Amino acid sequence: MSESTGKPGTTHFGFRDVPVAEKQKLVGEVFSSVAGNYDLMNDAMSLGIHRLWKRYFVATAQVRKGDRVLDLAGGTGDIAALLKERVGEAGELVLGDINGEMLRVGRDRMTDRGNVRGFEYVQCNAESLPFPDASFDLVTIAFGLRNVTDKDAALREMLRVLRPGGQARVLEFSEVQAEWFRPIYDFHSFQVLPRLGKLFAGDAGSYQYLAESIRKHPPQAELKAMMEAAGFARCDYRNLNAGIVAIHTGYKA
Repeated sequence: MSESTGKPGTTHFGFRDVPVAEKQKLVGEVFSSVAGNYDLMNDAMSLGIHRLWKRYFVATAQVRKGDRVLDLAGGTGDIAALLKERVGEAGELVLGDINGEMLRVGRDRMTDRGNVRGFEYVQCNAESLPFPDASFDLVTIAFGLRNVTDKDAALREMLRVLRPGGQARVLEFSEVQAEWFRPIYDFHSFQVLPRLGKLFAGDAGSYQYLAESIRKHPPQAELKAMMEAAGFARCDYRNLNAGIVAIHTGYKA
């Protein structure tokens, strides 16, 4: 989904309307800015709970020893590091990210942790993946789909590179289900988060965008329908922490 705003040739960048062709560049500037503070950003956005979400996301994935896995928006490598424990020495992990700075930070951190063998780093656009059909047993994307301009294209590409029977999993901030909690969540997102960004990273604007991008992301039922439209079978989702985030799952028939 290119997030049409009703104005031809425009899309959402947070709460702003921008030309479709400019969104990728603007998102790139955000992540180049926050790359060195990415873990801090996630801690601020989730009060540290993102680490538990990611562990659950990986622990419940369909993956076995020796599998080949693609982690899109792989960023600083935290998902890939967890997945490596699941695929073992015989498995392969490909970290894909459109942002070169994020990829460099991830590669350096993985190397510092001793995670070298079995890892590959590819700078790529999720909307047009540079991999052959049926290349992976599992494709994951965590906290990255909402920043993709054409989400439908990205979902189709995820399906294309999966092997038959393979699984795609999306972990993303979603629509809070509890009405009473929404004002609290909004206050944290729009009042606290940008101030934390300014205080710790010297960048309030990027953190403001990230909060806004969550509100523009398709809610749970809509994203499930998008995955079905892209061709995935047995699509489902699970809310975590009252829908602050959701894990979406689909399979290649």
